[in-house]
Amino acid sequence: MNLEDEFAQYRGDLVAHCYRMLGSLHDAEDAVQETYLRAWRGFAGFEQRSSVKTWLYRIATRICLNALRHSSRRMVPSALGAPGTDPDDLEAPALEAPWLEPFPDLLLSADPAQVVGTRQSLRLAMVAALQHLPPRQRAVLILRDVLAWQASEAANLLETTTAAVNSSLQRARAELVRLAPAEEQFSEPDEPERRALLDQYANAFEKTDLVALKGLLTQDTRWEMPPIPTWFDGREDVMRLLTAKLRPGEGQRIMVETSANGQPAFAVYIRGRDGAFHAHALQVPTLTKAGVSAVLAFHRADLFPLFGLPIDRYPQR
Repeated sequence: MNLEDEFAQYRGDLVAHCYRMLGSLHDAEDAVQETYLRAWRGFAGFEQRSSVKTWLYRIATRICLNALRHSSRRMVPSALGAPGTDPDDLEAPALEAPWLEPFPDLLLSADPAQVVGTRQSLRLAMVAALQHLPPRQRAVLILRDVLAWQASEAANLLETTTAAVNSSLQRARAELVRLAPAEEQFSEPDEPERRALLDQYANAFEKTDLVALKGLLTQDTRWEMPPIPTWFDGREDVMRLLTAKLRPGEGQRIMVETSANGQPAFAVYIRGRDGAFHAHALQVPTLTKAGVSAVLAFHRADLFPLFGLPIDRYPQR
């Protein structure tokens, strides 16, 4: 295998690593591009004291840490303030805010076992929680708990001591326990219940069946819509939002299933006056055995091509 092919085989994993650090797919792609540029320039001095893969991760981590010195953490609306209750009083979209972005699973390794192995560390709730950690704590936790590096390896990369790495890891784990949902809280239903829940959810949206939608949501469900800062907490307030904002009748929207952050997702297309369906939002629902416990609906048409999806869809004649 030549060097170019060896670099290329790690690209998806490196993008996922940088995404965990930065919370943005666009920033992660930029970081990986810079990683490869530095690797090409520095390969003559690479003494192969580690694998090429480890060497690339070292470069990428340093680039992410440097980037985090100059940027704000990526957030979700629920991290910014109390929920709203009035769907007619939505705050204007904060387009320039540093919002968390979804991650297209198509960028991951094609190996199903590897995809399953990275699911939990890529879940939106987990990545959102990581954003609350100081950058070096974030790096330590990802290197140790996701990449399974030894404490000495992480200490060498961060130019610190093993004791400092272990202390930082303890603090990061404690903070994640406080911020991130417990594992059992995002335990999805088994097949075929999972498949039935997804089908019912998509069908209810396409038909604007509000009664069915209400039955699919958990009592404590949460609805967030970046870049709109307003978010809604609890089934009654979420249903008040959906009742006010969903255009009634069938044929108003199309739900196209995809996958983001190791979770099922839907690309939502809305019918325009021209009869075509236009990109509206990318919904990432959190499924539990009790129903849909949260939805992050990213109202950004520019995300669709990153998921291999067109901006517009035209009805078949």
